[in-house]
Amino acid sequence: MKKILTICMTAVLSLSLAACGSSNGGSKSPEGTKAPEATKGAEASAAPKEMKLKIGLPGGYDVTKKEIIDDFIAKFPNIQTEIVEAPWEDFSTKITTEIAGGTAPDIWFQENAIILGYGKRGVAEDLTPYIEKDLKAEDYSSGLYAAKATDGKVYGIPHGLNPVALAYNKQIFADAGVPLPTDDWTYDDMIEAAKKLTKPDQYGFAASYGITQGWYPWTRSQGGQVLDDTKSKAMFTDPKSIAAVTTWANLVKEGTAPNLDFLSAAGGEWKVFGSGKAAMFFMQYSNQVIINKDFGTLDYDTVMMPKGTDGKRIVPNISNTWMIFSKAKQDSKEAAWEFLKYYLGVEAQTQLAESGSSLPVNKAAISALDTNVNPKNKKAFSEGVDQAGATTDENPVWNEWRTAAQPIYSDIFNQKLSPEEGMKKIQEKVQAVLDQNN
Repeated sequence: MKKILTICMTAVLSLSLAACGSSNGGSKSPEGTKAPEATKGAEASAAPKEMKLKIGLPGGYDVTKKEIIDDFIAKFPNIQTEIVEAPWEDFSTKITTEIAGGTAPDIWFQENAIILGYGKRGVAEDLTPYIEKDLKAEDYSSGLYAAKATDGKVYGIPHGLNPVALAYNKQIFADAGVPLPTDDWTYDDMIEAAKKLTKPDQYGFAASYGITQGWYPWTRSQGGQVLDDTKSKAMFTDPKSIAAVTTWANLVKEGTAPNLDFLSAAGGEWKVFGSGKAAMFFMQYSNQVIINKDFGTLDYDTVMMPKGTDGKRIVPNISNTWMIFSKAKQDSKEAAWEFLKYYLGVEAQTQLAESGSSLPVNKAAISALDTNVNPKNKKAFSEGVDQAGATTDENPVWNEWRTAAQPIYSDIFNQKLSPEEGMKKIQEKVQAVLDQNN
């Protein structure tokens, strides 16, 4: 449903010279004398510029905190703000038609990969000049640049960050007498512990068969690549990539992790972990909300993602991204940037942090994260993404190449294809997608 909020412009009374005169009861200055500096300043000051702004909210206030929007409207009465909200799928379908007709909102957000595609097509405004003019890079985590394309342009700013960390069940570790994970753990440390924690009715690690928590971090952490630096060449048959995927698939082959059928029946790796049937899994930040809701008594925490073979860690980070419509009127673009600056400010970012659904990008708002609610070590996410955050090789055709690759990865995970055979097929399919869109 479309909801429209309009804030009317507050009338500003003009200040006359008499009102700014000296203490002589407001009489005019003698003719020929110079007006006081205070008077000149009042004359020169102008009312805030009146602007119009249409904000698109896919998912409505279930996805975006209403308090942030309401507070922005209250603080900027000079901006006539219209809110257009709709269920996510409905919004995503309708926005394509609106872009073509030039009637899209002045600002909205979608998945980061989609925004990169909009940037390539000239639909999303390049925000680089705005950022360089008004923002200090040191005030924000590296996630601020999630929508930075290979051409160096930044086509949006994060709606919120959703990085990955290693979650572990404290009780399972204690019962087995296995030392708890630390931020210094490597993948080898994690695998060794997972094997010790595996029993007939319990898995040591609930591996994901998807991209963000599954094959992507395993590939990158072991020195392999998915796409090259230009994001135009597939690298799936690189020997290191094949070796990494083999290690990932062997977790299932050896019984250390549940297979795809088990995960599907259970409702996903987060439910396997939440129900106490797995000691560890790679957890996205937003998982905490539903885990704490459905498994409130679970005693668990997180550490940063394990270090890879080269001693470095990779922290996959998924974000929805705000963008400004390139065809919006100039005044509306200015108003949209005012909104984004407000959204990136400490007040709005603190409200985002308190929601628990995603991480703020403003470093000053990190202190607002609720460390009294599991996982208590939220630094595993905030420091992890700041030190080693990485997109999952997102490019304008990310959805297309990922969709082409995923069924084959699922077959590798479920032992239906060997890693060598599967990665060869993925290489061919993904490169075909990349070639078609370059």
